[in-house]
Amino acid sequence: MKGHAFRPHTHESADKVDSALESSAEGIRALWISLAVLGATTVLQAAVVMVSGSVALLGDTIHNAADALTAVPLGIAFLLGRRPPTRRYTYGYGRAEDVAGIIIVLTIAASALAAGYTAIERLANPQQVNHLSAVAIAALVGFAGNELVARYRIRVGRRIGSAALVADGLHARTDGFTSLAVLLGAAGVAVGLPWADPVIGLLITLAILLVLRQAAREVWHRLMDAVDPALVDKAESALTSTPGVLGVGDVRLRWIGHHLRAECDVIVDSGCTLVQAHHVAVQAEHSLLHALPRLAGALVHPDPQPRNGIDHHAPLAGHR
Repeated sequence: MKGHAFRPHTHESADKVDSALESSAEGIRALWISLAVLGATTVLQAAVVMVSGSVALLGDTIHNAADALTAVPLGIAFLLGRRPPTRRYTYGYGRAEDVAGIIIVLTIAASALAAGYTAIERLANPQQVNHLSAVAIAALVGFAGNELVARYRIRVGRRIGSAALVADGLHARTDGFTSLAVLLGAAGVAVGLPWADPVIGLLITLAILLVLRQAAREVWHRLMDAVDPALVDKAESALTSTPGVLGVGDVRLRWIGHHLRAECDVIVDSGCTLVQAHHVAVQAEHSLLHALPRLAGALVHPDPQPRNGIDHHAPLAGHR
């Protein structure tokens, strides 16, 4: 009966909810830790800006402050993602992470524009920088703080499957590059090359644009429901190995927040009773849950095996 899709019930539903809450809590914890590290870095750099008058360091401080503030949309997205589905938002609020990812990409783009503008302005109007050693130390602190935050966010984001958190980590890395530009610029000024800092700033702007491209591509893939083809291969392999599954039809995977959802068609013996087909579908979902750790749920539809080479119940014949 093609008109009915089985949604296998499972005793693991409570575990799924706990896992979702745990991953969201881990993401929020990563944001708070990142905010604390970048906040301390920003305060230190701001103090050095006041005594040195370094325009480059001022720009780097602004970038770090902006990066710290990107924790706000992500934190809101993670909190929204913990809310249960409603009759209007039947899949829940996981897509809020994609919206946060867009905001982060726009922030990276703004940082690139600011870095490029500052570099060009410094080429046209060189600035005297005092206390170069303090500026160099502040630049190193800025780079170290941003790189630590970047690695932490990217690692946690990939572990919990959050593209937005990964993009935010890449953004922190761009600000680390800006800090290195300040350091190299200070070195250039120290050896009598006042134009070194803005030239290096332009090169760093290009590096930021490359990171922007990577972050934008990742967020675009998520918005377009793209998944790693290897995940589809794993899903098909898990379904094929399920007892009672004679073949696998269409397999669809999509990310909602940092969890996967699946819709699959499997072929079962045409002589199966409704109860037997339902049992195969339940086992198929269990196989998927074991094969795909980030899977939150699956809709498995059993189709009867075609006879005489004619399939009157071909999967996805414009219905569902």
